[in-house]
Amino acid sequence: MATAPVYCICRLPYDVTQFMIECDACKDWFHGSCVGVDEDDAPDIDIYHCPNCEKTHGKSTLKKKKNWNKQDTGQSGDVRPVQNGSQVFIKELRSRTFPSSEDAVVKLVGSQLTLDYLEEHGFDEPILVLKKDGLGMTMPAPTFYVSDVENYVGPDVLVDVVDVTKQTDSKMKLKEFVDYYYSTNRKKVLNVINLEFSDTRMASIVESPQIVRRLSWVENYWPDDALLGKPKVTKYCLICVKDSYTDFHTECAGASVWYHVLKGEKIFFLIKPTSANLSLYERWRSSANHSEMFFADQVDKCYKCILKQGQTLFIPSGWINAVLTPVDCLSFSGHFVHSLSVDMQMRAYEVEKRLKVASLTPFSNFETACWYVGRYYLERLKGESPSYLVHGAKIINGAFRSWTKKQALLEHEDELPENMKPAQLIKDLAKEIRNAEVRRFPAADSSDNESLHIDTEAKTEVKGRNSKASKKKGGSAAGILDLLQASKQVGGIDYSNNSQPPASPSTQEAIQGMLSMANLQASDTCLQPAWNNSQAKSNSHGGSTGRKPAGGAGSSNGKRPAKRTPKKPRKSSSVDSVDMFDDDQDHLDACFKDSDYVYPSLESEEDNPIFKSRSKKRKSSDDTPYSPTARVGPSIPRQERPAREGARVASIETGLAAAAAKLSHQVSVFPTAQRERT
Repeated sequence: MATAPVYCICRLPYDVTQFMIECDACKDWFHGSCVGVDEDDAPDIDIYHCPNCEKTHGKSTLKKKKNWNKQDTGQSGDVRPVQNGSQVFIKELRSRTFPSSEDAVVKLVGSQLTLDYLEEHGFDEPILVLKKDGLGMTMPAPTFYVSDVENYVGPDVLVDVVDVTKQTDSKMKLKEFVDYYYSTNRKKVLNVINLEFSDTRMASIVESPQIVRRLSWVENYWPDDALLGKPKVTKYCLICVKDSYTDFHTECAGASVWYHVLKGEKIFFLIKPTSANLSLYERWRSSANHSEMFFADQVDKCYKCILKQGQTLFIPSGWINAVLTPVDCLSFSGHFVHSLSVDMQMRAYEVEKRLKVASLTPFSNFETACWYVGRYYLERLKGESPSYLVHGAKIINGAFRSWTKKQALLEHEDELPENMKPAQLIKDLAKEIRNAEVRRFPAADSSDNESLHIDTEAKTEVKGRNSKASKKKGGSAAGILDLLQASKQVGGIDYSNNSQPPASPSTQEAIQGMLSMANLQASDTCLQPAWNNSQAKSNSHGGSTGRKPAGGAGSSNGKRPAKRTPKKPRKSSSVDSVDMFDDDQDHLDACFKDSDYVYPSLESEEDNPIFKSRSKKRKSSDDTPYSPTARVGPSIPRQERPAREGARVASIETGLAAAAAKLSHQVSVFPTAQRERT
């Protein structure tokens, strides 16, 4: 019977369960455990020589590593990008320089970090406290070490262990990890970052900072008799060996986090949670090869903060951070959500949900915590409340509305607390928010209900006293002024200096009287644009046109006048302009119509049933009559429509003359009315 072939220096048959590597010299196969080659390191080996062949062929050689950018050029298919957390990566990371955290981190003494301080200055930047004195925090004695953690927590407790090189995690008994920690031959870089011990004996010797306990939603508003489990995020023990690395991340649910280094040292790489940076982070994290890209290279600034033994660091909500452990380190931390950063917490939570990335430090039942806080806000807002609480209540009530929509309820109902009436809470909370805003800003409560934005135009042609009078008066003076402004808009900027208006002297005298009532003076420059524009339009039609003896020029080919060029609106707005718009429109209707002619841009609704359905309140329609006083909404090009049969277009100057003739019959009435108004 043939015997099975044997391999390796152990001379044993092939075993499918064991990793083996081939020698490029003798072509024999060797067990990785026999020749000291780890399976994870094998892809990085270019040429392998077994222990016997090393004597004649030299040592094994590794593949060349990529540069810091880690972008594959495609020129060498066997060269792998540098992985975040690998030894090459750690070496490069240590050699790089970063902006100092002095520009981003606030330094305080423990006694300064109070609720009053945070309410006044906010909690938007990391806070570094050099000594724990004054923080109201309890920590073990300096002699406490990793073996003591095993004694307090229990040797058989399963912990999540991260393989830093591969950035993967696995389960291991705490005793096994402690043995690895104290071993002198660490073949891998392993660390523990999520040992939550609030239910163990070690909880009695570690207490979070007082400000954290004061702010935490979980510790303050979660009922003791709640059926849903309270999130276990308040007390973590971190055991990290040298060169441990945690890649860039935000804390789950947008939580803030505190760290205290009991032994060793940590280096934090901090990135501000601007809208741009959060968008970049989401895109980077959702990429399939994000572990081959150093995220700090994609943002404008990444700050380096060194946390030494005995120091405490507080990182606000949303800050994107990575952590490097330069030496063996034992530290403690905790996560907390609070009312000072509701907006950022919700933003980070939505990013987290879209990414759907599993975390070793999840914030379970975050939405449940929000419901309990909403119930607290309902009672708190009945009295005097700081502005950040009112703002937080608005954000959280908006989230409630989103979570309870019909299409979203199925996804969120599992985190709805028992005996909670969400619809009633949303309604009552909205009422208390309004009441709180009324108490703080009595005159501005109606601002949230304003949905109409009106852009008014500055009248550059008429200044000073006349401009003010035109806005205040609702009579014929304002209408005439608007008519003059409209004539200038229609006339454009290309006038013929040789043309003269056809109005008779008596007509010009009547117009002069009307203008004097409007506090204006008639001149050739006022009347010229209207007449010249009429000529320009007549010439542009290209057909035969003629002037009527007493009515002015007009074209009967049915084309509309040239569209008016809108002025650039100024940014100010006022709801009062709506009334002014309606008043001006009434007077413009009267000025632009007479018994013989109808002007297409200002027709009466009774003349054509097509336009009867238009409401006078819809000022933003495509065919709204022009008013130089106000414009509602954006300018939209008017669509061409056929002119009514029998309608004729007349010049603006003819309209002035017709209006003057009508007003001349009331010459004895207008001066009296004018004096009464003034």
